[in-house]
Amino acid sequence: MNRIKRTAATLSLLTLGFNSFSQTTDSIPKGKQDSLNFPKRVVTFAADKFAITRPLNIEFTQTAPFNFKSEKDGNSLSENRANRFQQVKVSANINLIKRKTWLLGTTLGYRLTSAEVEIGQIGTSKTTISNDFHYLFSSLNLTYFSSLFGKRMVYSSSVMVDGSDKHFERVRGIFAGTMVLKANQRTKMTAGLLVSIDPSAPTPFVPTFSYEHKFTNGLIADIVLPRSVYLRKFVFNHNGRISFGSELDRTAFYLYNLNGTNQKYEYGQLDINSGLTYEHAIGRHFMLTTKSGMKYTPSGRVFKKEDSFADPVYKITPDPVFYFNVGISFNPFSILGKKK
Repeated sequence: MNRIKRTAATLSLLTLGFNSFSQTTDSIPKGKQDSLNFPKRVVTFAADKFAITRPLNIEFTQTAPFNFKSEKDGNSLSENRANRFQQVKVSANINLIKRKTWLLGTTLGYRLTSAEVEIGQIGTSKTTISNDFHYLFSSLNLTYFSSLFGKRMVYSSSVMVDGSDKHFERVRGIFAGTMVLKANQRTKMTAGLLVSIDPSAPTPFVPTFSYEHKFTNGLIADIVLPRSVYLRKFVFNHNGRISFGSELDRTAFYLYNLNGTNQKYEYGQLDINSGLTYEHAIGRHFMLTTKSGMKYTPSGRVFKKEDSFADPVYKITPDPVFYFNVGISFNPFSILGKKK
């Protein structure tokens, strides 16, 4: 779970360089002016793709009620129901230093997960439980631009700390390298590898791949693996953009006093959100985003803090559910509202 979460966050940093290479050839830019403008183009394109790289982003998510199956220590329990599941996300991204070949910045984030569930054994009355879970994180991010074998390279590293409203919990590290395989006006393609420094991660290595292609009919294929797959199109004179596809999201927070001991637990849930997304420019610097469709959660797991997502003590499997998301971002780098 955390591996997927960190992969998505790191891809946000890597994509700083994915779409900034819009020259007509694949050669490394040599011009002085290009070098001076490079960090600005990097930030612009990253902020367009990933909300977490924008100076400020606020989102609210609501799902319909849904049933879920549960399992404890390998033993199946009764089917339960979530009457309410809501989330609020707030993140801020600050670029501290920008130079010709590197960027240093910090990301701050907060997520509130509010849930009301009915639980109980078969043949007994259900008990309704309501809880709010607070998850906070901060990271220091360094991105470096270079070349290797005549190809552009983007190196990214992050040191992340997280916790709850009660305790500081973890320090994690990420390093990734990405090679730009192709970059022209219509097609961009990259491949890379991400290395995670975290004992709770199931595997320390994750391959990455991105592909963007602009078709002559105005459609854009936008793929960033393992994060998202979208087909996009600008509308309303470039003031709006419609996207259809799927993306990974996650829910994570820490749990305390589950069994009357000092043992700390972490809850992790991987979500696959599929459906429609619409983005619209508001003035010059704000962007309104709405998303709707089906949320599929392969598994939600509670595991001891010192263990990994692959070794849970409690496991739930929710039914697919309808979701709605609305968000607003302060994004002075947005390409929406700028006619091409």
